[in-house]
Amino acid sequence: MTTIKAILFDTFGTVVDWRGSIARHGEALAQQKGLAHVDWDAFARAWRAGYVPGMAKVRSGERPWTSIDDIHRERLEAILAEVGIANAFNEAEKANLNRIWHRLDPWPDAVPGLIRLKSRYLIAPLSNGSMTLLSTMAKRAGIPWDCIFSSNVFKAFKPDAAVYRGAIELL
Repeated sequence: MTTIKAILFDTFGTVVDWRGSIARHGEALAQQKGLAHVDWDAFARAWRAGYVPGMAKVRSGERPWTSIDDIHRERLEAILAEVGIANAFNEAEKANLNRIWHRLDPWPDAVPGLIRLKSRYLIAPLSNGSMTLLSTMAKRAGIPWDCIFSSNVFKAFKPDAAVYRGAIELL
């Protein structure tokens, strides 16, 4: 292990609980808005289900580089319509709802574990999240990254080799 200098992490699901975080935020929002009929766990899963198809259009060249924040927003619009609550939110509220991805909670053992690893290694996410998403999420959650490797830096999404090679080159 003496030759290892850095450890890079997947983020969504590995370091942060995206599904539980979105469901909790959604439930709080539902109470404020009186939206009792929404299954926010299912909403979170449906939202995340749009992630791979959204990135696939970029990977295939069907559309130009698009940040995951924009892919999340497009999927959000579709899900709000699917569950019949699109009219419950104004534009500012939809933008705030989309930023739930920037406010994801870490798993209980993630931050202590990362702090321990950070004492010996350079630690960073290697993620399809945007630079802004990853940095604001880390700041809010106390995630102690040394640096951030975002898909935005490489204009490619994992598992494109350019993402992995780019991170290695930067390190």
